Formats: sequence, structure tokens, C-alpha cells
Amino acid sequence: MKIGGLQKVSLIDYPGKISAIVFTQGCNFRCPYCHNPELVEQKLYQPCLSEKDILGFLSTRQGKIDAVTITGGEPTLQKDLIPFIQKIRKMEFAVKLDSNGSYPDILARLIQEKLLDFIALDVKAPAEKYESVVKSSVAIDIIRESIQIVLKAKIPHEFRTTVVASLLTTKDILAIIREIAGAKRYALQKFQPARTLNEKYIKEKTYSDEEFLKIKEQLEKEVPVVIIR
Repeated sequence: MKIGGLQKVSLIDYPGKISAIVFTQGCNFRCPYCHNPELVEQKLYQPCLSEKDILGFLSTRQGKIDAVTITGGEPTLQKDLIPFIQKIRKMEFAVKLDSNGSYPDILARLIQEKLLDFIALDVKAPAEKYESVVKSSVAIDIIRESIQIVLKAKIPHEFRTTVVASLLTTKDILAIIREIAGAKRYALQKFQPARTLNEKYIKEKTYSDEEFLKIKEQLEKEVPVVIIR
């Protein structure tokens, strides 16, 4: 496992649970607004944390936290992801995975082996805009396959989209909702221009609170739970 960071406790990342967050290093997308550039851009990589040290820390948190969130970067790029989660499972933590959906076969296996308790799937854009938003080559059918895997999984899930005003219109967001028809929970994430993969995006904006609320009202006709964060 290439582990680029650890947050020892979070009250907000895993809905309803106290979790630690493990950040994996490496991503196959290059979203310009990404707020974890040090996990994406190789020249920004820091020395990896030891898997042994991470597991050792988690062993001291049994009974004190409920869960472990694995995020990135893109966790499904990690060759040791499945055995790593198996070790976490043996400590009786719930496991949440954040993914961009580019490896549906890994998602399917994790679900089949009952290694996940919650999945958060990023849906970056409507189909026709996907590559222009993620700045990488991606087959939209692969993303759609991952969406269907999550929708059919009998575990809690969340689909989510980070909203940069110059990249996504209200029409685009409604198109995303059609792609995830049947979803139980959808999160609109406000773009925060603090750190970005492309420094030009520090000057970009998201929508106003009023605009987000109007979009939310439209989305609630299709999805039972819509949140703004």
C-alpha cells in the first residue's frame, strides 16, 4: 500500500460514525480543482507511511473509533487494497471507501467479499463532459458500470460531485442525476479554492448558497437525500 497520509479522527467523513482516514497515494485522474495535489502529482509526493505503522495505530483505536475511511488519490489503484482492508476488518472496524469509479472490477470484488460498509462514488460530470473535467482519458461505460455496481450493492452509499461553476452548469448536474437514477443519497460538494492541482483554479468559484439551494430543490425530486457540503 502506498499510504500518503493519515487523519487520526474525523466526525464528518463517515456518516454517523467516528472514523480515521487513510489517504492513498496516486490517482489516474487529473481533476484541476483537486484539493489533494500531493496525492496526485508525483513531484509532490512525500515519503509513504508504513502500512505496519498504520495498522499498529488502528489497533490502539479499537473501541475508540467506529470506522476507517480509505480515500485518495484513488484507492482502487492500490494492488494491496483488498488484503489491507481484510486486516482492518479483523479489527472489527467498519470500512468506507471513496472512489472515482474507474476500476469497477475492484469495486465488485470488495462488495462480493463483504469488505465494505459504505461506498462514496465520485461522479465528476455528465458523460459528454467527463474527460474535459477529469483531464484524463476515461471510458464512460466504465464509470456507468461502477455506478450500477454501487446502486445494486446492499450497503449504504453516496454519490457526490464537486461543483466548480466554470465546469458544471445546473443542466450538467441534472444530467448526472439521470446517470445515477435510483441513488439513495447525493452530495453536492462546494469547491474550496484553498489547494488545487492546477494553481489557476485557486481563482475559480462555486455557486452561491442560494443557487445551491435552488439546485437542491430540483434534485430532491429524484433523490431521497440530497446534501450540500
